[in-house]
Amino acid sequence: MQKIKLFFPSLFAVIIILIACNNSTESGNTQATSDTATSKEPKLKEENVTYTGDNANLDGYIVYNETVSAKRPAILVVPEWWGVNDYPKFRARELAKLGYVAMAIDIYGDGKTADNPDSATSYSTPFYKDPLKAKARIDAAIAKIKTYAQVDTNNIAAVGYCFGGGLLLNTVRLGDDLKGVVSFHGMLLGTPAKKELLKSKILVCHGEADPFVPKKDVDQFKKQMDSIGASYTFKSYEGAVHAFTNPGSTAMGKKFNLPLAYNGPADTASWKDMQAFFGELFK
Repeated sequence: MQKIKLFFPSLFAVIIILIACNNSTESGNTQATSDTATSKEPKLKEENVTYTGDNANLDGYIVYNETVSAKRPAILVVPEWWGVNDYPKFRARELAKLGYVAMAIDIYGDGKTADNPDSATSYSTPFYKDPLKAKARIDAAIAKIKTYAQVDTNNIAAVGYCFGGGLLLNTVRLGDDLKGVVSFHGMLLGTPAKKELLKSKILVCHGEADPFVPKKDVDQFKKQMDSIGASYTFKSYEGAVHAFTNPGSTAMGKKFNLPLAYNGPADTASWKDMQAFFGELFK
C-alpha cells in the first residue's frame, strides 16, 4: 500500500491529543427530528454487524428507526481512539432519532477497544502513519451500509470525534466517496488538500480554546481549503477546549492533568450546527 507523506505535530502532542479523546459514559443532546423522520415515535432497531475490509474483520453497530419505511441518508460515526465503545454507539442512536441510518464503525478490527492510553496509542498509530489504511476501513463501512435497503445510497455522510474527526478529514482529502463529513474537535492537518480529490463538503466543529489544535493549525487548514476552493464551514465555540462534546472529558482531564473539559453550550451548539449542515447537504 502506497504511503502518504503527512504533516504531524510532535509525537508527544499527538499522544496528548489522543488522550483527550476519552472513554465517556453516554450523554448529549437529542434535537428535533430531521425532515427524513416521521411524526411517529422512533422505534430504534439496533444491530451488531461484522464486515470485512483491508484484510481485517470489522465489527460495527448499526441503528435506525424501524417505523420509517422510506429510504433515508446514512451517517457513519468514526469513534475516538478508544474504538467502538458506548460513546459512538450513543451518538449513532441520537442520529437514528433524527431519522438517519447510523453506523458506528470499527477502525481497529475485531471490535478491539482500548481502556488506557498505551493500548490506544498502539492501536491508533498505524492509521496516523498510513491514512490509506484508514480509508480502506472507512470504505468497507460505506460498502456495508449501502447493503441496507433503508439507505439512500446517494446520500452517505460521516461524523468523527477526536481521532475519528482527524481520520475523516484525511480520508476525504484522499478522495473518499462521502457526500459530507463533520469533524468534532479533531486534528486538522494531515493529508494534502488536492482539488481533484476532495469531493466532500466539510463542517469542522472546533473548540476556540483548544490548546492541542492551535490557531496556526486553524489558519493553515483554512488556507489549504481556500487554495483549492473547497466547500467547507468552520465553526469555533468560545471557551471550549479539547473534547468539548464528550461529557467524560472533564474527569479524564483531571486524571491526566490535562486541559480537557466538557462544554455543554458548545456541545449543544455544535450538534445544532451539524443538523443544519446535514439539512442543507441532503436537500
